[in-house]
Parts: sequence; C-alpha cells; structure tokens
Amino acid sequence: MAPMPGSVSSVWTHRLQLLTFACSFVLAICTILQGWMVINPETVELSLRLAGRTAAETAAEAPGLLTECRMVTAYYLVGNALGMFALRGSAWSFWAALVVNLTQAGSPLGLIPAGVYRAALQSYGPVGLFPTMVIGGGAIVLIIALISGIVPFREIWADIRAAHTNG
Repeated sequence: MAPMPGSVSSVWTHRLQLLTFACSFVLAICTILQGWMVINPETVELSLRLAGRTAAETAAEAPGLLTECRMVTAYYLVGNALGMFALRGSAWSFWAALVVNLTQAGSPLGLIPAGVYRAALQSYGPVGLFPTMVIGGGAIVLIIALISGIVPFREIWADIRAAHTNG
C-alpha cells in the first residue's frame, strides 16, 4: 500500500516491514525443516514409543499424528509466506504476521506434543531442536516488534501525516 497523499512513511516503519519480511522468510524455512525433515515417520514413531505406546499402538497412531503435524506445518508455512507481503505495507499483512506469530510462539508450549521434541533430540541431537528454537524465538521477537511499532503511532505500518512531521 503506497503512502496516502500528504503523508510520509517513517524510516522505522520501513525497517519494521523489512524485519517482518526477514523474520517471516527465516521462520518459513525453519518451518519446512521442522515439519518435513525433523518430524518424519521415524521421529513420530519414536515419540510414540517414548510415550509408552506398544508396537501395535505406534503403528496405528503414527500416520495420524504425522498428518496432524504436517497440517500444522502447512498452516504456519502459509502464514509465514503471508508475512513476507509486509514489504507491500498492506494492513492485512501486518495482522496476518501478528496472528500467525502469536500462535507460533506458543507452539513449543503444547501445539506439538513434547514427545516429538524428545524424539527429535534423541534422533538428531541438538540440531533437531534448532528449527523449533528459531521459530519460537523469532516469533516472540517479531511479536514484540510489531506491537512496539503500532503502539506509538496508533497506525499499522505508521504512515505519518506530513502535517504532524512539519509541526
């Protein structure tokens, strides 16, 4: 969205848009790594075995759990892709980035079962948890930046009227 006539975009707003784009891009990459490389059939089966499931229960439950994890991954991948539209400055991209990252920051707190993280750690070592840590931490950073950007200006992407800047 181009600035309205008689308004100027603040430098801070442009930086916020760049930050939103960069965070959304990195989070999308980490989401792909987490959802399709770390959380795979073997990791899901191991997580179920670590949770005390029998071999028969694991065989029955693993495909469904993998499908659920991949559906959540697809949701966040699309959400992060929408956040990359921040460079255009449209209001919907601000709200999409904020909502997606509010929920994404909470994903390590229960959206994905803890057993999956234990299995990833056991299968891949600390590298298996790296995408999750980047996703959770990056989402928190972006939430703080977006909220900090809207509060002082009371506008999304803060198109500041020229009259206000000229005194």
